[in-house]
Amino acid sequence: MMNKTYPKDREFDNSSFDSSETMLPRNEKDCCNTCTRRCVCITLTVLLVLMVIAAAIACTVTLALPSRTPESRLCTTGNYTGFLCDDRITCLLPSQVCDSSNDCGTGEDETTSLCSNLPDSLPGYLIFRCGNPSVWIYSNYKCNGINNCGDCSDESMTFASCPSCGSDWWTCIPVLYQYCNCIPQSLCKNGVQDCTNWSDEYVCS
Repeated sequence: MMNKTYPKDREFDNSSFDSSETMLPRNEKDCCNTCTRRCVCITLTVLLVLMVIAAAIACTVTLALPSRTPESRLCTTGNYTGFLCDDRITCLLPSQVCDSSNDCGTGEDETTSLCSNLPDSLPGYLIFRCGNPSVWIYSNYKCNGINNCGDCSDESMTFASCPSCGSDWWTCIPVLYQYCNCIPQSLCKNGVQDCTNWSDEYVCS
């Protein structure tokens, strides 16, 4: 019986089975390695592009959303600085804020955060602190001719920057402490002394 012989390149070494190296030819291994690196690079590039697009969309949506509440509540109503409601149209007088009435309609002028610690919880432009710092009034009561503070500090030209008496008032030192620097013209020549010098009865017209 003849012994068959095999070419040397067909012979297998037992060590070949124990090796962790691939049995693929070198040119095929290089191709696989190149393909793997290319796939990783492409995947990372796609992920990076998607992240940039997602960030751009998030920024656009955030900037496009309208503010739920006005950035500032300050507004002007007549000659007074008032409180702006969420509708950005209604401007309340200071004295309408925290008066137990929902003047804004949706109640933002009566919220707990705004009214729980008066006057410190109110914006500064809504209040006026009198000569006695423990006493305060709403700012639309300042310079209205009435002694709301009790010490006339809210009617003072120097302390409250009030103008001189208007055309509907008579300048004098009133007898009644209700007034500070002048009295209403309607009290002139009414048969009652309203000024310490009686000018309301003899001069005022």
